[in-house]
Amino acid sequence: MGRGKVELKRIENKINRQVTFAKRRNGLLKKAYELSVLCDAEIALLIFSNRGKLYEFCSSPSGMAKTVEKYRKHSYATMDPNQSAKDMQEKYQDYLNLKSRVEILQHSQRHLLGEEIAGMGVDELEQLERQVDSSLRQIRSTKARSMLDQLSDLKTKEEMLLETNRDLKRKLEESDAALNQTLWRASSSAEHSQQQQGMTSYHANPPSQEVGFFRPLQGNVALQMSHYNPGVANASNSATTSQNVINGFFPGWMV
Repeated sequence: MGRGKVELKRIENKINRQVTFAKRRNGLLKKAYELSVLCDAEIALLIFSNRGKLYEFCSSPSGMAKTVEKYRKHSYATMDPNQSAKDMQEKYQDYLNLKSRVEILQHSQRHLLGEEIAGMGVDELEQLERQVDSSLRQIRSTKARSMLDQLSDLKTKEEMLLETNRDLKRKLEESDAALNQTLWRASSSAEHSQQQQGMTSYHANPPSQEVGFFRPLQGNVALQMSHYNPGVANASNSATTSQNVINGFFPGWMV
């Protein structure tokens, strides 16, 4: 798996910046040495750190000065000597100006980091304090804007999640209602089927009419009622009772 692309910008962390400088400096010096050995090339390499420390490599046995002199002769060979001297003077002056500005910026940076401030006066310290306060306010303002942006994004995500939750809840309620309606219909259908089966069984097997003490009369009811004589019945009952008393026992209804 390949390494990700590194964004080329100044490393803000001081320790990481120093570690990266050391690694890449050594890698560059190694590449210069390998190129000089493999291709038999004359290579001169100059590296200045942010603190002004010089690192150099020269493949020529005669040294760096000879290689630089060779470079100068090659670069300015076609130029007019007077013009060349004038241009060299201007370039050297520009170099000195740029070098002075770089040193001032480096000193200012070290002061902002709290380094080398022991020899500063009160006015310089107050000016440095104002610069630090201004930088701190700007940093806090940028941090506050970043936090507000993150908060806005979180609120947007919260609203989206709540809307999704409401949709899921509504779908769940609709699903429960449909399931309850289906179960109710199935229950009603089962009860209706049981009622139909009961009616069919009742019509197929009607109940018997001889229930309890009620039995259908047999024979000619009118004829039986017409031959009933209370007097004869009482006389018969009296005769039977007298006979039972004479025989030495009472009927059950007299006890």
